[in-house]
Amino acid sequence: MAARSVCQQLRNSRKFNLLSVSRVLRENRPSCLYRNDGASDVSVLPKRWHSVVRKQNANLHAGQLLRVQSPVSCQTARTMFIQTQDTPNPNSLKFMPGVEVLESGTYDFPNPQSAHCSPLAKMLFRIDGVKGVFFSRDAITITKADDDMEWGVMKPEIFAVIMDFFASGLPVLTDEKPSGDTVIHEDDDETVALIKELLDTRIRPTVQEDGGDIVYMGFEKGVVKLKMQGSCSSCPSSIVTLKSGVQNMLQFYIPEVLAVEQVVDEAEAISNEEFRKLEEQLNKKT
Repeated sequence: MAARSVCQQLRNSRKFNLLSVSRVLRENRPSCLYRNDGASDVSVLPKRWHSVVRKQNANLHAGQLLRVQSPVSCQTARTMFIQTQDTPNPNSLKFMPGVEVLESGTYDFPNPQSAHCSPLAKMLFRIDGVKGVFFSRDAITITKADDDMEWGVMKPEIFAVIMDFFASGLPVLTDEKPSGDTVIHEDDDETVALIKELLDTRIRPTVQEDGGDIVYMGFEKGVVKLKMQGSCSSCPSSIVTLKSGVQNMLQFYIPEVLAVEQVVDEAEAISNEEFRKLEEQLNKKT
């Protein structure tokens, strides 16, 4: 299968999500309500209501406000007036958050790899179906992958990401450079290129949110070699994350991947061995 078609499948697929493996706390990520014409205040809802939002929103006519009934009371954490505007391209939609996006000029992110300098663009690319992101002074234009992706399904997540981001106070653009280990070189074969893209767009962002990072170290005889950093390097569940999360995702999209192996440097190996000995001594005393 060509690299481009596999990458397209990756961006469009809903079958596998690494977040479901290790991100239980994401069940409380907010979603939102809105009118189809975009002329409404946006309210925040817990993620457990996402299915209700999406199911009912599919039946909305323009100008109608979606209402969700639940026995649990919902207190709005923050509100934001977000409007949407059609563009000549039916696969692109303009989102106007009512606040300044860029001080001046524009910035185009045609793919996830180009979003290394924008926390907001990174977050938007993690939404299923998002193909491109474009910033202007007062708007964010989202381009979806194809006609099969429905704006009615994507809008709640896009609204939630925009609200979360501007509430965080983070800068829209930073001086961050792309991760060197996942830069795709001309001499990389198709399999290595796909591994790097998956790591950079789907796996690394989740690991970084937990205070760590994951570094690509090589691919030999079907084995992907990775190094865990930060909080993940000494985390007891790091092996589970590698096997149940990272390995499963890589194998799902890339049949050539047979296994994932954690690389540990010499200093870390010594530290781990000393810790193991200390733990054994403590267990004997108890």
